[in-house]
Amino acid sequence: MAPPDACPALVLNADYRPLSYYPLSLWSWQDAIKAVFMDRVNIVSEYEREVHSPSFSMKLPSVVSLKSYVKPSRHPAFTRFNVFLRDRFACQYCGAREDLTFDHVIPRSRGGQTTWENVVAACSPCNLRKGDKLADHVNMRPMQWPFQPSLAQLHANGRLFPPNYLHESWLDYLYWDTELEP
Repeated sequence: MAPPDACPALVLNADYRPLSYYPLSLWSWQDAIKAVFMDRVNIVSEYEREVHSPSFSMKLPSVVSLKSYVKPSRHPAFTRFNVFLRDRFACQYCGAREDLTFDHVIPRSRGGQTTWENVVAACSPCNLRKGDKLADHVNMRPMQWPFQPSLAQLHANGRLFPPNYLHESWLDYLYWDTELEP
């Protein structure tokens, strides 16, 4: 039987959609149980694993849904992680997936800003090769020009990188909008 620490709970919004796909919205078993006792969530599915106290026993929740709907942010935060997710964790100059950093298409030394519209994922060798030059001057145009993604675009990209572990009880709530096989 799995230890409790190997039993996270998938957290769904009140509309039964995950709060986020990447990173997948998961709570530790302790946070899930605390939310149950504070009456903030409904238990949707449970593990076979139980936890016990001297006077109480409970199966660990594997899927919980919030009782109150949390309105998703309209615009994703501008973070290094979200830039990588927008660019699908690939260098926008050569396609490499290792040693990623980010590059200012118009270098800051030339007035470029650190914004969605000027930053792309780049591997360290390409970033060093481009340096503080304009992309056209070194013949290094990004495969995809930088843009501010919507949350839906980030969620779609996140689905391309599923976590290493997906419990069977989660599958009905993840990737439900993908095409079914005949």
